[in-house]
Amino acid sequence: MNHEDTDFTIQSLGEREIPSAVTVSYFTPDDKRILFNNDLQHYLDDKSACTTLLSLEVAGPRERIFFDPPKTKAAIVTCGGLCPGINDVIRSLVMELYHRYSVRNIVGIKYGFQGLIPAFGHRVVELTPEVVNDIHADGGSVLSSSRGRQDIEEMVNVLKRMNVDIFFCIGGDGTMRATECITEEIQKRRLNISVIGIPKTIDNDLNLIDKTFGFDTAISEAVKAIQCAHVEAKGAPMGIGLVKIMGRQSGHIAVHAALAQNDVNFVLIPELDFELDGEKGFLKNLETRMRERCHCVILVAEGAGQEHMSRAEGRIETDPSGNLKLLDIGIRLKTAIEGHFKKIGMEINLKYIDPSYMIRSVRANASDSIYCGALGQYAAHAGMAGKTGMLVGLFRGEYVHLPLKVVTSGKTVDPLGNIWMRVIEATGQPLSMKNI
Repeated sequence: MNHEDTDFTIQSLGEREIPSAVTVSYFTPDDKRILFNNDLQHYLDDKSACTTLLSLEVAGPRERIFFDPPKTKAAIVTCGGLCPGINDVIRSLVMELYHRYSVRNIVGIKYGFQGLIPAFGHRVVELTPEVVNDIHADGGSVLSSSRGRQDIEEMVNVLKRMNVDIFFCIGGDGTMRATECITEEIQKRRLNISVIGIPKTIDNDLNLIDKTFGFDTAISEAVKAIQCAHVEAKGAPMGIGLVKIMGRQSGHIAVHAALAQNDVNFVLIPELDFELDGEKGFLKNLETRMRERCHCVILVAEGAGQEHMSRAEGRIETDPSGNLKLLDIGIRLKTAIEGHFKKIGMEINLKYIDPSYMIRSVRANASDSIYCGALGQYAAHAGMAGKTGMLVGLFRGEYVHLPLKVVTSGKTVDPLGNIWMRVIEATGQPLSMKNI
């Protein structure tokens, strides 16, 4: 996406005529904005060319709101895979709406967008401060979740029948795309329903978003797995600890976990191809490491090395959300490593650890809890102000409003960037493990 041509205008349902019920000493005006590009030369070039500077609307409570709190009904849904912090966001939304805006009608949609399809028979649950008071102590989602596409028109029919005024959607890239379609259908019918997204992806791969919630917790939990792998590797003759963690299209978790726990010797990520065999390939580099140090820790993201696996009859499978089903690079590496060392007659002790589902399902750590609380509060402010077709996110340290259409997955680790260079320095692995 060429962000220089992007429209960051936030849609609104109409004039805000109701004084805010929020008792704070400050309010955020709509004309408070931050520059999209903070590069000095870029700013000077635009200024000298009389170009309109691209900017983003800052999040926060508005002095006047669109919805009358006693008459407002809010609904919350969680979609996609589980992630640390979902319950924290739900709790923050409910507490802010109930205690700060005096909204008394808040419901939860069970099992993702399935909950808006009558055929599935999922019941709607009432959300009150008593219901959500302690949910942040648990992982997962108190509303549960699901994947897969649902009929947009049917979902909007249900929102209309339920008399929902504000619809909060917590989910990842696919959820945000569906949320945008729901917004368009609502606008086509000229309904006064605010749709607010809260981005969730543990892989931290959404463009324009500094950090998605659950990412800090994922790093902390990944570090625990690395520590165990290191202990196992050093606890046996010629020990190898192999850890596979999340990261379908980006290696952000792997990279940051490796830097947080400097016990990793090889980091394999989707952004960088590698070869298994050959004098400069991964296996030969691993062999050299084992001959010199007699132990090794390997960290691989789940989307790395997919080119080294063959699919039956070339068949490509996808999950209910349309995502490509990845083949297990962890098992592939384990088999390749064991085969290589058997071939050269060197005995090794390899331990394979896959903590992915354990990482996804834990409660948020303190850092993520703070972040989730802020996202919930700012989303509530945006919804009550009648904003729609947008999400709340952290951009260069500021909470901002972003149109749903501009936030897509695709943020990757730059193989020539500072972060990856720091990984190379920390691990000692070669810049390339390809034979060309």
